[in-house]
Amino acid sequence: MVATETAKEAEKALSLKVLPLMEDLDQLELRLKEVPAEPGVYYMRDASDQILYIGKSKKLRSRVRQYFNGSDSRPRIHQMMRRVTEIEFIVTDTEAESLTLEANLIRQYKPEYNVLLKDDKQYPYVCITWSENYPRIFTTRRRIMGNKNDRYYGPYVDSQQLRATMNLMKRIFPMRQRLQAMYKDRTCLNYDMGRCPGICQGLIEPEEYRKTLTKVAMIFQGRTSELVETLNEQMEQAAELLNFEHAARLRDQIAGLTSLNAGQKVTLTDDTISRDAIALMSDDHHACIQLFQIRAGRLVGRLGFVADAESGDSGAILQRVLEEHYQSVDPVEIPSEILVQYELPETELLSAYLTEAKGRKVTIDNPQRQSKAELIEMVERNAGYELARTQRVADRNTRAMQDLAEILDMPELPKRIEGYDISHIQGSDAVASQVVFVDGLPAKQHYRHYKIQNPDVRPGHSDDFASMAEIITRRFRKYANAKARGEHIRKWNESSILTRQSTAFSDFPDLIMIDGGKGQLSAVINALRDMNLLEELRVVSLAKQREEIFLPGESNPLSTESEQPGVQLLRRLRDEAHRFAVSFHRQQRSKRMQRSRLDEIPGLGHYRQKQLLATFRSIDYIREATVDSIAKVPGIGPKMAEQIHEYFHPKANEDPPNPLEKQGGFILGK
Repeated sequence: MVATETAKEAEKALSLKVLPLMEDLDQLELRLKEVPAEPGVYYMRDASDQILYIGKSKKLRSRVRQYFNGSDSRPRIHQMMRRVTEIEFIVTDTEAESLTLEANLIRQYKPEYNVLLKDDKQYPYVCITWSENYPRIFTTRRRIMGNKNDRYYGPYVDSQQLRATMNLMKRIFPMRQRLQAMYKDRTCLNYDMGRCPGICQGLIEPEEYRKTLTKVAMIFQGRTSELVETLNEQMEQAAELLNFEHAARLRDQIAGLTSLNAGQKVTLTDDTISRDAIALMSDDHHACIQLFQIRAGRLVGRLGFVADAESGDSGAILQRVLEEHYQSVDPVEIPSEILVQYELPETELLSAYLTEAKGRKVTIDNPQRQSKAELIEMVERNAGYELARTQRVADRNTRAMQDLAEILDMPELPKRIEGYDISHIQGSDAVASQVVFVDGLPAKQHYRHYKIQNPDVRPGHSDDFASMAEIITRRFRKYANAKARGEHIRKWNESSILTRQSTAFSDFPDLIMIDGGKGQLSAVINALRDMNLLEELRVVSLAKQREEIFLPGESNPLSTESEQPGVQLLRRLRDEAHRFAVSFHRQQRSKRMQRSRLDEIPGLGHYRQKQLLATFRSIDYIREATVDSIAKVPGIGPKMAEQIHEYFHPKANEDPPNPLEKQGGFILGK
């Protein structure tokens, strides 16, 4: 009886689902007639109203019809069109406006099928935190826009050259050297050496310091020659005013900048024009793109990108790379001339857009002869080297996944593997990590961390088995609910309406790895059995000591060699899960330790504690601070500052509270 009712509910749910336009031809024709033959932006939605793709065109009707007439045979487009249930559009006056609008909408909604450039962690960026009063400059391999005012430059292919450039910048320009001050009331050795302007003690105004960082940013914008000319003029003015000390500093800066990229002359007919040259090499899966930045005849930057080769032909890939790159840079960084390996599908549109953004004419050329064609060939050779390296990494990971599939007797390669680990100190600050490897590589955008919510896990009492079962339950609860509704979550049948849904189930793993032995594995198996998902998920555990792989229901580990590619893949996953869990545990423990003392001060809430720690950085600095300096913290005031100071400095005739008395202990005699 219950099964019959469940089947009826599932059938009713199916009848309420919206059919994709590919299966409802009448509705499709109606939608296509509504699309005008004007420039604008179109976006496609699925049954859950999620935006799948955003595009632009100078004739919306013709472009949208191409998706449904079968002219585009790419697998990813075919897969997307089987999910489209609605088409919407926005008409613009010009093609340039449609390009700008498309960029803004993609940045806002981040549709899954608009992802062309992969998140390539191998290339570093340079970040300048313009959102701060005293901006920091550092290199990073993760481009995370914490604030819209912060700027990222790159990605840079030659990390060694980038490090040399960063070190040179910190030698010739006085810049912030440390994230936090070494001393509270005095400067460090960097100030005495002229490496830092004394930011920790406020010895330089923020406006003046930002002028220095503006000069540094010009170098990463490819404007080194322009900066050298400006410094030369300032040096001559300082010499005329008899300010020889300042002139000498400028001279040293000019000498350092002149040595930068020395010997990297690129011979072209006109070396006064700033140019970018872009080319790619591709195979069936990857497209490696190289973009050379040439300023005043010198190669000042080499940027690298990796794209999905199935996302379009070579010209379309180059077009999208250029659009995404120049939409994220300052207009002054846009060159006057762009050399491309292939003709772009919308050259005039991109040229008009860049011309409007830069305020000067920007030309896009596909050279066929002489020095410019030779430059494109050089860029193409570099792209070929990057493609070969990418292929080697992909082949290594494929061999590892194949070996792991043989070890575990899996019918298909484990494309998505998730690893879990627990971290705590005797039950305190217990947390868990979830890391994800896709095609054998870390996919950090899918990482998650958890705080253990089990009340039985507390300081002095830990339970790794219960903690692991809790995390697995929280992670896969949505799949258990979907299966209870009658939805098929493991094997997606393309002919079934139930499969045309949003990306709610797109993160289903091929394999789960638990960091631990048979105990942790048993706890996870019991949790999956309770959710009726045991048959849907493949789970293994990797013990720490002997690197042994355990399977559910097996008392003995698998017979493997520690140097097998598949075992090494699991070890990399296990080590990454451990690292991610430990780092999150340390973060939580540090926050708790910082808050514990401040929580004892009456009237000092969470917001005021946060302001204090943001100002003084640690409890020790707050203890050493004066009443006046504490009162300057936003939200504190003189009365609360006096109370905070008295807490850390009790009066002489008052005995500080004895922790043993609070706990009912004894007091040692004097």
